[in-house]
Amino acid sequence: MEFRELNENDLESLIKLYEQLDGANADFTVEAARAIWKSEIEDNKNIKYFGALQDGKVVSTCFCLIIPNLTRIGSSACFVENVVTDKAFRGQGLGRKIMEMAIAFARERDCYKVILESASFRKEAHQFYRNLGFDGDAKKAFIMKLKDY
Repeated sequence: MEFRELNENDLESLIKLYEQLDGANADFTVEAARAIWKSEIEDNKNIKYFGALQDGKVVSTCFCLIIPNLTRIGSSACFVENVVTDKAFRGQGLGRKIMEMAIAFARERDCYKVILESASFRKEAHQFYRNLGFDGDAKKAFIMKLKDY
């Protein structure tokens, strides 16, 4: 198993893995992902995708965004999203390792906190995040959906 920052060459298996996240990514093409990667992600030092790869295929991942901040003496926050491990690889500690990579990235960038969202019905995931040290009761998130997917 290889653990590392993902790159453009990983997009095909990353997009395939995202189909397991919530089913909303089924019509998203690698070509569309590559266009976004090249224009918005590749050269952005505030965005990282971390992954666990088995035989060159992404089997666990998360996305991190560093958000610059003018409070907390200028300390940034790190937002983590799209945490998913392939169904065939769950329970092996891959998600923990990926999240540890995200947290290390946040520390390297001198963030004062790491934020993540999880669907309210995903109770097992919530326990996983608590076990990592996240506090599910510290804040309340409000979401305004601008699209239906």
